[in-house]
Amino acid sequence: MPVLGKRALRILGTGAELPDEALTSAELDTRLGLPDGTVEERTGVRVRYVERGSAAELGARAARKALAAAGVDLDDVDVIIGASATPDQPLPCNAALLHEQLAPGRPIAAWDVNASCMSFLVALDLAATLIDAGRHRTILIVSSDLASVGLDWDDLGASGIFGDGAAAAVVGHAGDTGAGVLSAGFQTFSEGAHSCEIRGGGSRHAPDRVEGDYADWGKFRMDGGAVFRLAFRHLPAFVDGLLTEASMGMDEMSVVVPHQASHHGLEWVRQQFGVADRLIDIYAESGNQVGASLPSALHAAIESGRLQRGDHALLLGTGAGISLGGMVLCF
Repeated sequence: MPVLGKRALRILGTGAELPDEALTSAELDTRLGLPDGTVEERTGVRVRYVERGSAAELGARAARKALAAAGVDLDDVDVIIGASATPDQPLPCNAALLHEQLAPGRPIAAWDVNASCMSFLVALDLAATLIDAGRHRTILIVSSDLASVGLDWDDLGASGIFGDGAAAAVVGHAGDTGAGVLSAGFQTFSEGAHSCEIRGGGSRHAPDRVEGDYADWGKFRMDGGAVFRLAFRHLPAFVDGLLTEASMGMDEMSVVVPHQASHHGLEWVRQQFGVADRLIDIYAESGNQVGASLPSALHAAIESGRLQRGDHALLLGTGAGISLGGMVLCF
């Protein structure tokens, strides 16, 4: 596995935002005509949140919180990176729409990184490279996903696990603090490329290329069992590679921050790596927030005091593709 070595990076501040509208599993039981407790039992989610506005608006709220936590003004930001899986529209990139919300009239560069649920992790790795190389000084990463759009409620296993949300991080050079990315790596196993997808919205299945109701092409489809089996077959060796490159052991990780994919996935990570007391798990109270999921969990770890300066964290992501990503971070 190709692994990138240490790069000086300091997370200056983080922020997270949930929509105002809560949707409990009890309410879904009633809506779907199911016995009480069915949705929570099947999905592991107690409540998820639904945004009626745009991903850019929600992301901008998280971004402002991250900037305030970092003590940084937008004038100090070199780049706004949109790191989401569900853009408001195919063009322009969501970072441009975030820019419109945050800094209209200011010539701050803005562009997207889209690696589905791993978007934040890929963006953080890229930001570490750019900052360590001296290309940029301060970068704002924003993940904002409206997972509630395009769900098929006939497939509760693929719909009931999701919720909307946003999270952001301001990052800069570590200086002499010792903070940094100690190792990072990514792998894609494209035999699972169609196990988790939205087929419409692009050129491959454009409206004039398909027959029938185009709304069906815009719905999210997932073979959860196939995704789980493929991702977790490869994850143990993948994690071993990350820790070896960082010259650290799992017992030295203060926290493990995974993508909040599902209750089954989180339980597998908890048991496989023996990190029950160190796993950051916010899934039951927000669901799978797609690209915003991992940075929301990271923010929760920082805000709760479970991740403090000088601590080490293992960040783990899985995403459509099927892809794996991970990072050992000195906070």
